[in-house]
This record gives sequence, structure tokens and C-alpha cells, in this order.
Amino acid sequence: MTTTNRNNLKLTALAAAVLALSACGGSDSVAENKNVKPTYLGAVATASYDGTSDDLLTAGLGKSGLGGAAPAVVDSLSPTSAELRKLAIFNNYRAILDITAGGGYGTLYGPNVDAKGVASASEGMIAGSEYIAYSDDGTGRQNITMMVQVPVTFNPASPCIVTATSSGSRGVYGAIGSAGEWGLKNGCAVAYTDKGTGTGLHDLQNDTVNVQNGGRASKTAAGNASIFTALLTSIERAAFNLATPNRFAIKHAHSQQNPEKDWGKWTLQSVEFAYFVLNEKYGDLAADGVAHLKKLTPANTIVIASSVSNGAGAALAAAEQDTQGLISGVAVAEPEVQLAPDARLSIVRGATTLAGTGKQLFDYFTLANLLQPCAALLSPTTNVFNTVNPTIAANRCTALKANNLITGTTTAEQAASAMAALVAAGWQSESKDLQASHYSFATLPVALTYANTYGRFSVTDNLCGFSYAATGAATSATPFAPVPASAAALATSFAFSNGVPPTVGINIVNNNSVGGPLLDAASLSTGSVQDYNIAGALCLRELVTGPSANALRVKQGMSEVLRSANLQGKPALIVHGRSDTLVPVAFTSRPYFGMNKIVEGANSKLSYIEVTNAQHFDAFLGFPGYANRLVPLHRYFIQAMDMMYANLKTGAALPGSQVVRTVPRGLTGTVANSITAANVPPIKAVADVADQITFANNVVTVAD
Repeated sequence: MTTTNRNNLKLTALAAAVLALSACGGSDSVAENKNVKPTYLGAVATASYDGTSDDLLTAGLGKSGLGGAAPAVVDSLSPTSAELRKLAIFNNYRAILDITAGGGYGTLYGPNVDAKGVASASEGMIAGSEYIAYSDDGTGRQNITMMVQVPVTFNPASPCIVTATSSGSRGVYGAIGSAGEWGLKNGCAVAYTDKGTGTGLHDLQNDTVNVQNGGRASKTAAGNASIFTALLTSIERAAFNLATPNRFAIKHAHSQQNPEKDWGKWTLQSVEFAYFVLNEKYGDLAADGVAHLKKLTPANTIVIASSVSNGAGAALAAAEQDTQGLISGVAVAEPEVQLAPDARLSIVRGATTLAGTGKQLFDYFTLANLLQPCAALLSPTTNVFNTVNPTIAANRCTALKANNLITGTTTAEQAASAMAALVAAGWQSESKDLQASHYSFATLPVALTYANTYGRFSVTDNLCGFSYAATGAATSATPFAPVPASAAALATSFAFSNGVPPTVGINIVNNNSVGGPLLDAASLSTGSVQDYNIAGALCLRELVTGPSANALRVKQGMSEVLRSANLQGKPALIVHGRSDTLVPVAFTSRPYFGMNKIVEGANSKLSYIEVTNAQHFDAFLGFPGYANRLVPLHRYFIQAMDMMYANLKTGAALPGSQVVRTVPRGLTGTVANSITAANVPPIKAVADVADQITFANNVVTVAD
């Protein structure tokens, strides 16, 4: 007998043995192929939507409903879970996109625009199933909300999964209008997670919390089903309420978990949840007739890690941390990502060179929080949206000068000094006009949230004299002072909250205001001067630059969220707006691109696309002053997703790194012109030399 025949006989005998073991359920290899729910997942709530009365993408509202007024609830004090879901999808979708027709909604993007970019009269509703569960370590303190949506168009013979980790501090529907919509339109399962932020509002006065299905309950009734409950004893809560009544603990700020360090982990878990759901749905039955087998695996499924802003940063972190080959490729927009310091890297744009990997988020937000109100007074155009009070901002300039942070004698000179400091730090000159609006809407809320989360501070610490509470109207008996929150606003907070005050009537309070706690923007500094609370801003800045015990706590938390830029050779696309004032390109995407080239070398498959006349908040494009000057970055997010899918599906080449030069819409009279394709030219497969972004000798050169 030949050696070959003997080997064939051995293989035949082995196969027979495996089949025999399979019949009695005794094979380790067969057992390993069974679909098993991950141990970190709790109970899974499931719902199906017919695509007519209700659906995955628009909650039954369709393109027209998402573009209209917010849907009403029957009882504002006791909304149903279905009503809250519909409102949550409505608000989260609109928070990501410019919903105006002139800005591109319904023509360039929106539910009625199909996967090939063709607009139709369809309302764009998508039938399918939705699965929601908590990921937790058994304590009930984490309770990371996970959700998987599976459209009826999902094809198990050509499977794909898209991650849609929430942007900002939003809840689990936070990326419904970005990665969620793209995935559903393309027949992919979408894996969502709130990444440990979300709508976790603990009303400490009344001891009520949010729960997974959107409602609110007492802390006792909610138990471990609470999205977030502050870690306080009843005695501690009573003492805190006595000293500072009507206050709130907020999950992202006060969970004392620094969830950002695990955003990659939660994103990877959402993919594992998606695989579990899909294999339960499409996998063959195991021999026991109960379990399902793993039919869909990383070997036969395309998985794109995606999202925008914080969710984009989570996608990059997940790709870096992926040890199981769960992620096939990455396509993200405007990522909030923080890199380990590395002096080897330099970034050049025109005559400007910045060395290193950029400032960390808390560093640049606390700097902006100090300088932006004053910088906004540089000229009428830099306060074009009339969002900074000129008198209060001038007082901030005076306070900055007194603290030797800016120069100049007149307010105009001081404003110029403040703006110059922002540009020298790394903000692009194109962001000058946006500093005022960003200060009014976002800067302090983000700075305060991250101060608390990085330092793992309790709500009772009242860090830097700040707290969260509803405040009285200017015309009320208690103007700007903490008051009980609206019961109706809290009842619908799951749907309306962005996860960071000011939200649903809960505001930032300066506990140290002269005369007693007041709304921060209206509070009084020493001498009863209104200056946007210079003491609070200086305190937050010290947490970055100073040696205090609190600063050491914050710096420890900051060190835990640094990324490596090693995507392990995965193909990746990053798109970012050059005018981004919230998450500037000089601190995030540009250095990430450069460090990826340094650490991966020839294995790097990352392309970086920088878009002129684009910034962080597409939803702001509906505001006067924004619409005529800026274009939607979402247009390029869609293109990046299309290109990544084509690369993974057919091997189509990814575009080279480049600057895409867009054309502002301009005005006709006082009305912004409607956007056309000419305003937003496509990403080029091969960019012109004058538009290329290159890397050589540890230097990123960005076309000016």
C-alpha cells in the first residue's frame, strides 16, 4: 500500500470519527462552531418593523417626516417607548445632517437617495429587525447600550456589517444619520453602541434615572436596568441635595469610568453582537436542534468600522485593538482621536510647520474655552452669528490680559492677540469665523464633561465650582438660578438629550457666582463682573497645565485614551473638513495620517481626504452665515464609505490622499443659493499634484 493510500485511509477514518462525535454532540470542533451569546451581553430586546408603518431608518417618519416638525407624544409626562424611539431617531438624524433642501437634503443625501446616489420620490423607509442589549461587567455600572439593525435586504450570501458608534456623547441612535443610513441602504447589518456615554441623567433631587427602553424610573425601581446611576449612598445624596439642590449627575461626566479608554472595546463588542444576531437569524441548526451554527464569520463577511466625530475615533481605536480580524476596513469622518506624543512627526501646510502629534482634546478645549470669547471680537465677521455678548466678551479680554494670557491695550488688540494664539496653537485660519458660535454651543460643555470623566470625579466634587441644573428664565422670580427641572423634559430626555448639558433644559451652573449659584454664562465674577466665569475657565485650564492633585487625576485619565495609529495594515479612509473648529485637523486627522505612515511604513493603506469649506457640524449649515460659506462634509463621508466597500468587495483602488477643493454656495440677496454638484466635486482617484497630501521623511505635507 502506498503512503498516499495510507494517508487517505487515515483521513477517512478521522472523518468518520468526527461525524460520529457530531451525532452525539461530543466534538470540541463542532461545539466551538455553535453560536453563543457573548457573556457580557444581557437580555436582548427584539422588534421588527414593516417598512411602512414603522422602519429602521426613519421610525416611520420617512424623508418628509424627518424634514418636518418633531412628532408629538400623546402624554408628555408618560411617553411610550415607541414614541421615544421615534423622537430619538428624529432628533439624532437631524443633529448630524443639514436637513434643509437647499443644503442637499433630498438631493445629495437623505432617506430617499438610494445607495447609488440617485434621488427618488421614495420616503426611504427600510424594513427589518432591531436588537438591543446592555454590555456590562456584572455590576450594572457600565451598561453600555448595544444595538443591531438588520434590514430585510441583508443577504447572507454576501454579508456585510457596518459599525455606527455614536458621535459626541449621544445615545445609541447617535449615528443613525451617518454610518447607520449608509449601512441600511447597502443591505448591511449595522452595529451601534453608545460607547458608555448616552442619555444617563440622574436627577439627584428626585432620585430618578433613564432606563434602556427610553423611559424614566426611580433609582430603586430601575436597579441594574438604569443607563446610569451616580455612585452615591443615600446619606451622601441627601447631604449633596441639601447643599446644592436640584442638581444632576450626567453619565459621560460622572460615571467615574473614563469610558473613552474603552471606546474601541465597545465598538468591537458591537460587531460581536452583530455576528451573534446574524448567526441566530441565518445560521443552520446544530445537531441538538436548539443552537445555531456560525455561518457568518470574519472569513466571509465584510465589516467596515465607521462613524463620525467621537464615533469615528472609536472606529479607529477598534481597528487598532482588533486582535480577532473582526474589522475589514475603516471609513470615518472628522475623528476625535488622540495620539501618543511623538516628536518625529512634522506637518507642513504652506509656510506653517507644526511639530509632533498635536494637542490632546482636553488641552485644546480648555485653551479654546479661555480664548474664544475674546477672539470673537476681532471683527464683526468673527462674531457674525451674534452668539457672543460683546460686553461680556470684552470683560473676558480684560481678564485674559490681567492674567498675562494675551497682549494689547484696546479690546480690538486683545481680540487679535487671542485669535492669533488660537491659530498659532493649530486652528486653521479658515476657522476664525466659527470661534464665536462654537464657544456658545459646544466648547465649555465639552471641556467640563471631559474634565470630569478623565479625572473620574464624582458629581459631589463640583469640579472647578461647576454643576448641572435647570435654571430659571431671565424674567422669572429666580433669574438664572437653579430650579427644579421640567418633568416633561425629563420624561422625553432619552429622545431629546445629546448626553452633555446644556441639554433638555439642564444647564451648566457656576456655583461660585457672586451672590449664589447662577447659569454660568450669566454668572458674576469677583467685583460682580460678567466675564463668562474667568475663574472657572482658569481652573479647567490648570487641570492641563498645572501641578494640582486634581490635575494629576485628569492627566492620568488623558494618558489612558491615547491611540497608536497602527491600523495593522487595514485599508482606511479618513475625511475631515479643513474649517473644523471643534476637532481641528492639526490635532487629529493630519497627525494620525502621519503617524500611521511612520508606524506601519509600507504596510499602511490609509488615505486622508481634507475638504475645504467644510467643518464639524453639518447641522449648523441651516444657520444664517453658515449656509452660504460652507458645504456638507457628509457628502464626502458617503463617498468614503462607497469607496471602502468597493475596495473590500472588488479590490477597487482607494484614492490617494488629497485636498478636495469645494465651492461655497454664496448668496442671492440675503438667501443662500441651493447646493449643486459643482459645489461639492468628488474625491479624485488620483489627485492633481497641487492637491496632493504627501508623506516623506516623517513629514506630512498638506496642499495649501
